[in-house]
Amino acid sequence: MHKKAHQIPSIPMGRKIYLWQYGDYGMPLLVFPSAAGMAHEWEAHGVIDALAHYVERGKIKFYCIESNVAEAWTRKENDPAWRIQRHQAYERFVAEELVPFIRLDCRTPNIPIAATGCSLGAFYAANFALKYPETFRYALCMSGRYDITSFNGLQSIDVYYNNPMAYVGNMNGDHLERVRANTFLQLVCGRGKWEDGNWQDTEKLGHLLRGKGIPNAADLWGEDVHHEWSWWIKQADHYLAQRFAG
Repeated sequence: MHKKAHQIPSIPMGRKIYLWQYGDYGMPLLVFPSAAGMAHEWEAHGVIDALAHYVERGKIKFYCIESNVAEAWTRKENDPAWRIQRHQAYERFVAEELVPFIRLDCRTPNIPIAATGCSLGAFYAANFALKYPETFRYALCMSGRYDITSFNGLQSIDVYYNNPMAYVGNMNGDHLERVRANTFLQLVCGRGKWEDGNWQDTEKLGHLLRGKGIPNAADLWGEDVHHEWSWWIKQADHYLAQRFAG
């Protein structure tokens, strides 16, 4: 498998961002990490090896990016206004710098990009698909929390527009039509250990999306399905096969 490490200079982030690329051909799939925030996370946990058959058959080209999840969401002792600004900087990096990098690397201007992630990475995948539907045409979101106020309770418009559980129900007009026409969100979560709160958020967001006519599927797996990598590997393989095996 072709594997390459990149460091992408970012003006909004003020530093270089690590990216691991796996594969030469196929649909670009942008992988957002969990709360660890590491670009090599999927490789370290065996996900890339388990999904290597998609790369080998030229179906998927993985782009595993690091995130600033700690400074933006999980270090709650920092100022909440500063933390949401750091998330907005990361969003600008993805939209203005990473997406063009991926499209240049794929040698295809405006190629659609899929997004995925587990745990907090699922929130990133869903949020980007809903805000940039022409770019992110598909999002596979595993074991996500979509009410982001549990990580930043600041009453501000910036937090609101990064909280899918808040803004989806109020979507309307041109942006809603663009989301309906361009993207699909696959939400999945087990109901086993360490999934309390996640499966409820998955169910609630699926209900909100259906109410707005946004293409989606929300699947809850059994009580034996836990918040851990072995299950995310199985879920990723199952849903990516549906999307990319043809």
